[in-house]
Amino acid sequence: MPPEPFEPGDTAGEYVLGVLDAGERRAAAERIASDRAFASEVSAWERRLFPLTSVIASVAPPAYVWARIRAALGHDRASPARAAPASPWQRVNVWRWISAGALALAAASMVALFVGRRAPVAPTQPAPLVAIMALDNGAPAFVATIDGAQGTLVITPVTAWPDAQHVPELWLIPAGDKPHSLGVVDAAKPITVTVPVDLRSAIDPASIVAVSVEPPGGSPTGQPTGAIFAKGGISGI
Repeated sequence: MPPEPFEPGDTAGEYVLGVLDAGERRAAAERIASDRAFASEVSAWERRLFPLTSVIASVAPPAYVWARIRAALGHDRASPARAAPASPWQRVNVWRWISAGALALAAASMVALFVGRRAPVAPTQPAPLVAIMALDNGAPAFVATIDGAQGTLVITPVTAWPDAQHVPELWLIPAGDKPHSLGVVDAAKPITVTVPVDLRSAIDPASIVAVSVEPPGGSPTGQPTGAIFAKGGISGI
């Protein structure tokens, strides 16, 4: 039987999906140890969700993933003919690739449980995409589930925002291009962002999605003015 529809605010389900922020996750873990009913809810969600892993087909990573991993590990330094270094915007922390599979599964499960069962996707429709925006240490900070056909991104925060005086601003960075603002996002709850029509062709694995730290209202210049809090590439679910 399919899992029951997931309702936002179901702490047990959110704990199993890994979408709680750090403080909420600690509180949930403590509650599991002291609240037998809540621990049973968590176990029930684990039984519902873990079988989903058996229906997700494995996907061979594209060649550029291995190239980036080799470059990040320094295996190509002895080669006399290396490609020019990527710009800072195009560098993605190598640990993101290690964790991307599990996180993409969580994102895919979250989307499926929010929207319920749907009719099979026609072969001509674009495959769903996900972007895991990670901190410099590789920990995920935001997850973007992407509908390329509609040009929308659902941005879900998965870690605590560090600065109450500033806001997170979302950027789409096509390969070889400057960052394009997609607006300020919410640091505490999921939000849907619509990509401008003229930028939708850049929703592909060659692009980067990033979040910067900006003053209230967003960057006043149209380009990032604060630190890059998290970034990640786009990949298929």
